[in-house]
Amino acid sequence: MRYFDFTISPEDGAIHPADKLIAEQPGVTRDALMHVNSLGDGTGVLLYRIYGDPESVTEVIDESNQVLAWDVLDVQDDVFHLYLHVPPGQPAGGLMALAQKYALIIDTPLKYTDQGGLRTTIVGTHEMLRKALEETPDGVRFAVEQAGQYSPDREDILSILTERQHEVFETAISEGYYEIPREATHEDIADSLECAPSTVDEHLRKAESRVLSALMR
Repeated sequence: MRYFDFTISPEDGAIHPADKLIAEQPGVTRDALMHVNSLGDGTGVLLYRIYGDPESVTEVIDESNQVLAWDVLDVQDDVFHLYLHVPPGQPAGGLMALAQKYALIIDTPLKYTDQGGLRTTIVGTHEMLRKALEETPDGVRFAVEQAGQYSPDREDILSILTERQHEVFETAISEGYYEIPREATHEDIADSLECAPSTVDEHLRKAESRVLSALMR
């Protein structure tokens, strides 16, 4: 089995009407989908990690016909988890149907980008993935960032980074520092993180060294 790191970009920055509802609330920021599942009756389950004030979103969710049930969990400072049971909705329904049809594994969590896309890892074979991509729902773009042989412990590689190294490394990836041709400089990353370019250079060199060393073991 192989892994494929994707950024999934719905055209309106949301994978479900309930997701769009959260995205439109000014008091919260979606950080990640910790769990996503499609149930036998066509409904779905979403578990978010969100930054902000829970009250900024719960009132509008409680009044919405796009949510069947909800709960707020594990509130700590400005971070909380939000459980949603949602009716069928697109493009989430179509994407989950493709994952089930072609026996693909969606490796959670799915991290949100600043543009409302989702970074995720799909596990399967080239043929399984090729067939699924041929049936991608309208209004959804996929960008493959990397691929390789899958190991269930693969994410542990990033856990060897310090919190700051992880933040700088993640920002560099999101801004296109590792694209060909390169789309961002140390100065661009430094502007986003409000730090000095020399700090970016130091953290990136250390993060790259640790990740490459772990991959070569």
